Amino acid sequence: MDGLPEWDRCAVMGVVNVTPDSFSDGGQWFDTEAAIKHGLDLVAQGADLVDVGGESTRPGAARVSEEEELRRVLPVVRGLTGEGVVVSVDTMRASVAARAVAAGAVLVNDVSGGQADPQMVPAVAEAGVPFVVMHWRGQSIDMNNRAVYTDVVGEVLAELTESVQRAIAGGIDPARIVVDPGLGFAKRAEHDLALVAALSRLRAELDHPMLVAASRKRFLGRVLADEKGAHPPPARERDAATAAVTTLAAGEGAWAVRVHEVRASADAVRVVRAVQSAAAAQQPRRRQEPTDRADRTDHPDHTGQTNRPDHPDQTGTEAAT
Repeated sequence: MDGLPEWDRCAVMGVVNVTPDSFSDGGQWFDTEAAIKHGLDLVAQGADLVDVGGESTRPGAARVSEEEELRRVLPVVRGLTGEGVVVSVDTMRASVAARAVAAGAVLVNDVSGGQADPQMVPAVAEAGVPFVVMHWRGQSIDMNNRAVYTDVVGEVLAELTESVQRAIAGGIDPARIVVDPGLGFAKRAEHDLALVAALSRLRAELDHPMLVAASRKRFLGRVLADEKGAHPPPARERDAATAAVTTLAAGEGAWAVRVHEVRASADAVRVVRAVQSAAAAQQPRRRQEPTDRADRTDHPDHTGQTNRPDHPDQTGTEAAT
């Protein structure tokens, strides 16, 4: 697609949270140098691009100031792009997006889909970079209260379509739009699972490249909790479950998955691609086989008869089957 980084398989987007309070790894990469090193490590482990964010969007999180977000994000974007890393910026602020793009970011990942800041869509349109439009119902501070659905797949489709249409009306090239169903944002575990089960439908009906961001989220913890009601495992113990969703997403044609731990997902997308290639290689052979069989059964034998099973035998009766 025009302006959108592409690979010959589902891409892996590594996460660098330059925050003290993210749900999974808050504080680990809060220092600029530590964040840059982490981003480089993710690339070494197989990440195709790195998503840099300076504001936690975990449930209940309060917003940080624009100045603080800029202080956290810009040096890391500059440091990574200076090393040749493909960088996206995870922000809901137009000012942060514009300055991150100026610093070298090539994609804007806005969890609000342009709703949190009315200047976001015009800023992205002017920058001419790809834009991730996520399904979003409101700020993290109270988003759990908004997790009310009658038909979660249908409602996410309708609401996300509206956000995409607003982005296009605001000047963003449709060829530069990526959609994200917003797993974990104003959704409960049963909603997230329903959306993962419907990835094929979401991708087909939205008709845009899709980013799937399931990494370490609460619904995976709920799945992994045992039947006796034990507490879900902590976020950092959900990486194998994340890789399982990566496999499902890659199999359904996702453009990219966004993950904290890269190596397992990087392996998973490559295996999916290899299996898809093997399946594609068999298609011409499968189409040829009926023709080959027809050629064999219609060919006359030395007596002048064909080898069709329904050809009358010498007594005039049908051959036994």
